[in-house]
Amino acid sequence: MDPWTALLHEPPLTPHREVVPPIYQNSLFTFESVEAFEAAIQTGDRHVYTRGTNPTVRLFEEKIAALEGAEDAVAFASGMGAIAAAVLSVLEAGDTLVVATPVYTNAHNFFTHILSRFGVRVVFVPGRDTPAVLEALKGAQALYMESPAFFTLDVLDLEPLVAAAREEGAITLLDATWNAGYALNPHAWGVDLVVHSATKYFSGHADVVAGVVTGPKAHLARIRRREYALLGATLSPMHAWLLLRGLRTLRVRLKAHEEGALKVARFLEAHPKVRRVYHPLLPSHPQHALAKKYLKGASGLFTVELEDEAAARAFCNALELFKIGVSWGGFESLVFPACCTPLLTRAYGISKGAVRLHVGLEPPEALIADLEQALARLG
Repeated sequence: MDPWTALLHEPPLTPHREVVPPIYQNSLFTFESVEAFEAAIQTGDRHVYTRGTNPTVRLFEEKIAALEGAEDAVAFASGMGAIAAAVLSVLEAGDTLVVATPVYTNAHNFFTHILSRFGVRVVFVPGRDTPAVLEALKGAQALYMESPAFFTLDVLDLEPLVAAAREEGAITLLDATWNAGYALNPHAWGVDLVVHSATKYFSGHADVVAGVVTGPKAHLARIRRREYALLGATLSPMHAWLLLRGLRTLRVRLKAHEEGALKVARFLEAHPKVRRVYHPLLPSHPQHALAKKYLKGASGLFTVELEDEAAARAFCNALELFKIGVSWGGFESLVFPACCTPLLTRAYGISKGAVRLHVGLEPPEALIADLEQALARLG
């Protein structure tokens, strides 16, 4: 069964052949004997404690592993939980991590403020500058990427980057949240570990915070024994059940987000008060050629650049259907001005007039009308 079909068909977890699996909302599992208990602890063949494994959580993990074409997956209580565990699983004191920027701001802060405390050298290099990333990889132990990249939607040239990392013996990690298993399959290009904020499209309903890592079974088994079990950022069964619900409509939602966002992006690109639109499927995007090589589609997230910070603030404040807020990937349309996060403008050189838009599931015509009235108010 192909993974998109499998998202709609859960194997029954009980003898009742239920269409929707139950929530195993329990913290532990009991055993018929000490010997069975001991065997379960040693082999992991049975569920022991929900901080380790849980049937509802495990079903979600299996579906995401299949969707990403990976051997296995481990789910976490947040996207940052997934990122932190994946990165910590491949580094130790004295190692070098190369980060192809831009990346999610909290990931940047984790690398800067946490890893540096434990003797890990972090090198930030613009991801669009492939030769510079290749040079920085010499002697490195890991390469962390995000493609399309945070805010600017840069598309990285994965093929030479992954090849160079493999030659150096460095592990590659990629945040593929924007792609949601749809637009890009990083494992097909040789990426070792893929992380997602499942809060976004996998949920789709703005009611879950979660994360997931996919990759080789042996490596994820180590993560489950160490970073997952010992740091405690484990996904709850209730949130796993909500994520399974979200996955059933993922394909149709992503198609609607993609089509709506492209209509909105083309409208904004033609508007005289918009300086620039950052959408990888638009021919005007600097990495459009790479987008055609690597991407099979798009999501609903892109960025526009207005004249300055004052224009960005006035624009966001004038919107009615688009709400101002963090995160994205749900049914609702959102805007997030770069001026609210100094790191974006200071470290990455992103314009203070930049605004990130997430096009939700409202009719594109209604969203365009909202954008039009907001832009009309600008001087």
